[in-house]
Amino acid sequence: MPRPPESQGNPPEKLWGGRFSPEGGRLAEAFTASIGFDRRLWRQDIRGSLAHARMLGAAGVLAREEVETIVEGLGRVAGELEAGTFPYRVEAEDIHSNIELRLTELIGPVAGKLHTARSRNDQVALDVHLFLRDEIPGVVRRLRDLQTVLVERAETDFGRVMPGYTHLQPAQPVLVSHHWLAYFWMLERDRGRLIRAWQEADRLPLGAGALAGVPYPINPDQVGRELGFSRRYANSLDAVSDRDYVLDFLFACTVLMVHCSRLTEEIVLWTSQEFGFLELDDAWATGSSIMPHKKNPDPAELVRGKTGRVTGNLMALLMTVKALPLAYHTDLQEDKERLFDTLDTINACLQVLAGLLATARLRPEGLERALAGSVITATELADYLAERGVPFREAHRLAGQVVRHCLERGISLQELAPQTLAGFSPDFGPEVLARLDPAASVARRTSPGGTAPRRVAEQIALCREILVLDPLTPSEAAAKI
Repeated sequence: MPRPPESQGNPPEKLWGGRFSPEGGRLAEAFTASIGFDRRLWRQDIRGSLAHARMLGAAGVLAREEVETIVEGLGRVAGELEAGTFPYRVEAEDIHSNIELRLTELIGPVAGKLHTARSRNDQVALDVHLFLRDEIPGVVRRLRDLQTVLVERAETDFGRVMPGYTHLQPAQPVLVSHHWLAYFWMLERDRGRLIRAWQEADRLPLGAGALAGVPYPINPDQVGRELGFSRRYANSLDAVSDRDYVLDFLFACTVLMVHCSRLTEEIVLWTSQEFGFLELDDAWATGSSIMPHKKNPDPAELVRGKTGRVTGNLMALLMTVKALPLAYHTDLQEDKERLFDTLDTINACLQVLAGLLATARLRPEGLERALAGSVITATELADYLAERGVPFREAHRLAGQVVRHCLERGISLQELAPQTLAGFSPDFGPEVLARLDPAASVARRTSPGGTAPRRVAEQIALCREILVLDPLTPSEAAAKI
C-alpha cells in the first residue's frame, strides 16, 4: 500500500481524537481513509451542511451570528474546492472531516458547532442520497439519447428484411427496424428502473444522528424542504444503515449493462465477415498491430466486457451488506467506490453505444445474401395448411418434409415447383409460393407487436411519442401497444 502524502505542519486533531492517544498508526490511517475517492461528494456535503446550519439557527440551537459565520465560511470552502486549491489531507480521513477542519481554520472554533445534532453516519448517508439524486438524471438522459438513435435507425432502415434468429439459427424473417426497436423497449424498462432508484434515493436521513436520534429540537422537515426531499426516514437505525437505494441503482445499471451487452454482441456478430450485416464507421473501430486488413469492433467489445465490471460492483456491495447487524459499520464505506465506478462506466458505455450506432452503415447485400437460398419461411407452409383445416401438428410435419426435400437438393423454398408441393399434400395450392418470399412473410405478421411494416410503423410512432416526454417521469405510453 502506498504511503500517504506528508502533511504540512502539525497534523490536525481528529474529530474523534479525544478517546485515543495522539500517536495513531500510519498504516491503519491510510487503510481507513476514504478521501481518495469520497472527495467527489464535496458539493453534496456543502449543501447538506448549509441546510443543517440554517435549521440549527431556526431551531434556536445556534445564534444567528453563528449561522451567518458558518454559512460564509462554507462558501469560502466551496470556492476553494471548486477552484482546485483546497488542501486535502489524508489524515483527516474523509471529505466530511476535511471540510470541517478547513472550516475551522477559516472561521475558528464556531465551526465546531456545525456538527451539533449530526453524526458522520447520517451526514455521509445524506451525501450519498443527494449524489444519487443529482447523478441519476444524467444517466437517464444518456439512455434516452441511445433510445433516440435506435428509433432513428428504425426509421432509416425501415423496409429492410433480415433473418430473425433463435438459438443463433435463422428462424423467421423480420424487419431490421423491428430488431432495433426491441432494444428501445429494453431500455425503456431500464429507464423505469432508474426512475425508481431515484425515487428510493429521495429520502432524507439527516436527523438520525449516529443511530438513535438526537436530543436537540431539530426540524428535519426544514432540511428536507431546502434540499428538495419528498420524505424522510421513519426510523433512525434504518436511516444510517440503509444502502438499499444504492443497490437499487447498481441493479438498474447492471440490467441496463446486460441489455447493452446483448446489443454489442449482435454488433460484433453483424460486423463479422460471416454475417456482413453492418459496417462500423472508422471512428468506432480499430485495427491490428500485425494484420493490416483487420477492422475490429473494439468499442463494442469493451462495452460487452464492462458488463462484468458493473455486475461485480453490484455483487460486491450485496456481499458487503448481507450480514451487517444494525446500525452503521465502516464496511459501508465500500459503497462509494462501487457506486462511482458504476456511474462512470454506465455513462461512458451509453455515450459510446449511441455514437457507434448512429454512424454504423447497414449492408443490404449482407442481409440479402443471408436470406437467399434459405428455408427461413417454412412456417408459412405450416400456417397455409392450418388455415385450410389441417391440424397444425400435421401441417408442421408436412412442412418439415418439404424443408428436408429442399435441403437434400440444395434449393430454396421459393425454387419449388407447384406440382412438387402438391405431391406432399393436395392442400398445397400454387398461391402458397407467393408467401415464401421473406418480405411477404414479414408483411403477414400483423399481430400486435409483430414485425409487419404497419405494426412497426405504429411502434415507431409510439416510440417517438415517448421520446418527447420528460425522461425522468414514469410514462404510461407503453401501455398503448
